[in-house]
Amino acid sequence: MESHPVDPPDIPASTRMWRAYGDAHPQSVRASPEYTVEHFGDSQRLANSLLQLVIAGKKRATSELVADFVARGDQVPRIGSHWIACDGSGTPRIVIRSIELRIGSFWSADESFAAAEGEDDLSLQSWRREHRRYWMRVSAAQGRDWSEEDEIVFERFAVVWPPETSDSTS
Repeated sequence: MESHPVDPPDIPASTRMWRAYGDAHPQSVRASPEYTVEHFGDSQRLANSLLQLVIAGKKRATSELVADFVARGDQVPRIGSHWIACDGSGTPRIVIRSIELRIGSFWSADESFAAAEGEDDLSLQSWRREHRRYWMRVSAAQGRDWSEEDEIVFERFAVVWPPETSDSTS
């Protein structure tokens, strides 16, 4: 199956989404006024698939290599920070707020976190198998080797916008 790269995010549409969220939740935006615009995964298909899990309420966690944040020039998220998640075509779909973060190695993931990621059969075994493949692929594409000792950002989040897909808290 051919893998199409993710399209760049639609920044004007993302800005409009952020303003709509800010109009509805000014206290949240005042507390954390900056946000990033991102997507899940490294292909259109994966970005769309993972985003659908989030929208359906099945995915409430994600993990990413610290090296990937550094490579993009982004800061590692902090609790309370927001990001706009785009689909594979770059269209902003939801606003996410980080509610729990930690940095650890591959082996520090546990069953609870694997289940919260909402992927495959929700097991730690499948989490390890699929994330090992993913990080090896992404790291190789960036010209570096991946190691199970590399630092990983383990993030739990809440969907805070739009209202019809939001968790109960904002």
